[in-house]
Amino acid sequence: MVFRLISRVVNGAKGGVTAGLRGTADIASSTINVVKKTTVSVLKESSEFIREGLDVPASIVKGALSGVGEIGASVITAVKGTVNGVVQGFMETGGSQEEAVRGSVAQAIHSGKELGVDVGETAIEAVQGAVDAVKQVGGDTADATKDAVGAAIDAAREIGGGSVDTVISALLSGVEGAEDIIQAVKK
Repeated sequence: MVFRLISRVVNGAKGGVTAGLRGTADIASSTINVVKKTTVSVLKESSEFIREGLDVPASIVKGALSGVGEIGASVITAVKGTVNGVVQGFMETGGSQEEAVRGSVAQAIHSGKELGVDVGETAIEAVQGAVDAVKQVGGDTADATKDAVGAAIDAAREIGGGSVDTVISALLSGVEGAEDIIQAVKK
């Protein structure tokens, strides 16, 4: 049951993003709106996802980035917009900010790794996309930054290898406020 629901979310997001972005010249600027609309659409289709406690934002990010890769567009170019669109869509349909940010950022990093994209670059784009989205919907950007940086580091730990060092180094150089958050995490 749960696997079928997750598969439906991932495939729905992938199909929506593929159809919405195919033939688009400017993937980076189109991604936010296409992913946001797809997120809202997937969530309206069924409340089963919420009842099952699925990590809906992560499933949508996974499907969306797979869709971007399928149409031959640069995945790294679409990470920021994908995370932004998912966070906005999820929060606007009643989802929590923390769940939206943490699930989206973590999955973006996992998907980036699976699709052969640099995890450091992916972390920067994902964190910036999450914070921008929260700012656009009127949420707490300080909490969003903390949750996004934490999720990025946690995802890097799950991936293993040198991913943690790569992600921390990238976040320190590319995300405002990351240094204080990383120092707090290390304590």
